[in-house]
Amino acid sequence: MDMDKYQEQIKKYDTFSKCDLKEVGFVEKVLGLTGEAGETADKIKKILRDKDGVVTDEDRSAIAKELGDVLWYLASIARYLDLDLSDVAKGNISKLEDRYQRNKIHGAGDDR
Repeated sequence: MDMDKYQEQIKKYDTFSKCDLKEVGFVEKVLGLTGEAGETADKIKKILRDKDGVVTDEDRSAIAKELGDVLWYLASIARYLDLDLSDVAKGNISKLEDRYQRNKIHGAGDDR
């Protein structure tokens, strides 16, 4: 699916009508992103802890649902900031390629 189209379509499901950083809707999206990312991590933790790291089709499906929620919140935050997801993705690839070319994929810090 085209990410910019996805970002446009998700407006329908946002229960807050304004795209203003001072509005509770924006804060709700940021908190939602962290919550859904945490739920995703928790599912993976339990697979490692309880299933010796073996991922079943049921696990994969459950994680895909959580990742869909993460994507919705991510796209919503980008929309509130007037950012196109395709531009965010392109910028990320550009950053990673630069790090790769300079052998700086590993390490810490945003500006490595």
